[in-house]
Amino acid sequence: MHHHPIRRRTLLKGAAVLPALGILSRRGDAAQSTWKMATGQEPSHPVNIRAAQAIAKIRAATNGGLDIKLYPAAQLGTDKQLIAQIQLGGVQIINMASSVLATTVPAAGIVNVGYAFLESKDVWSAVDGALGRYIASKIDEHGMVQVGSIWENGFRNVTSGTRPVKTPADLHNFKIRVPDAPILSSMFAAFGAAPTTIDFSEVYTSLENHVVDGEENPLPIIYTAKLYDVQKYLSMTQHAWDGYLLLGNKPAFARLPKKWQEIVTEAFTAAGHDERADIAALSQSLRKKLTQKGMTVLEVDKMAFRSALGKAKYYAHWERNFGAPAWSLLEKTSGPLK
Repeated sequence: MHHHPIRRRTLLKGAAVLPALGILSRRGDAAQSTWKMATGQEPSHPVNIRAAQAIAKIRAATNGGLDIKLYPAAQLGTDKQLIAQIQLGGVQIINMASSVLATTVPAAGIVNVGYAFLESKDVWSAVDGALGRYIASKIDEHGMVQVGSIWENGFRNVTSGTRPVKTPADLHNFKIRVPDAPILSSMFAAFGAAPTTIDFSEVYTSLENHVVDGEENPLPIIYTAKLYDVQKYLSMTQHAWDGYLLLGNKPAFARLPKKWQEIVTEAFTAAGHDERADIAALSQSLRKKLTQKGMTVLEVDKMAFRSALGKAKYYAHWERNFGAPAWSLLEKTSGPLK
């Protein structure tokens, strides 16, 4: 493999750094390691609020030895750039939606299979269990480390600026923005829509200028990005669940003393559990807020959408794609997807 020489170099560097870190942190000196953490979400999103709390905890528990600076709202780059940065070490921690991470680590996208999860409790039994461990092992194989447990992005819902979407047929020829996530584009293609990949930073303008008719996202994203200004209808399709994964740069993580690695993991896991609760609460309150902002909220028959996917051979395609071991872990929770 071509990256062995780099790994050897970092190990040598790490060996030299460790004793020094140990001595300095015992003396309680100023920050010895300064890390960058990057997210794509607005500062007001629970991801950033909870990450900031974890960072403060880590700083305190390491006597200021590990100082993490948080850069929200895609300040350090687009999703694709951040994934490259974390592998190269320009950034030490990123927050990435599983749907987008799947372009680099295909296994991460299995949690986004359409209608695989119908409610939150099913999600957590899968991602905090065997399916989650499987994904973490694949992230590791791609030269990154998963930091703590999976956070909540939420169930994704369709918004529209043109016509109400109530049935799979309403999506026929509907131009919908999707992230760079094949599992989502293929789902909307199966419904007969016209999915278009646009980076999130350009979604608002694309909707405003009618480049696309609609988009799909969890409610907190729809709200914090003010998409209600450029979208009229919100359909509670809950067509896919999406998680957030915290990914660390492997060499940077390996250079931390063991104890600090535990501190980092525990702080971000605890923050992730708080963030899950935040999103659950928001999903309730935001429906009302989005209505107040002028959106029409529509309920849909989720089973009609699930069976449309079965008929379009969407499940058969993704079962082949993910392979039997991963698919059987998913079906343990979802039941047979046909």
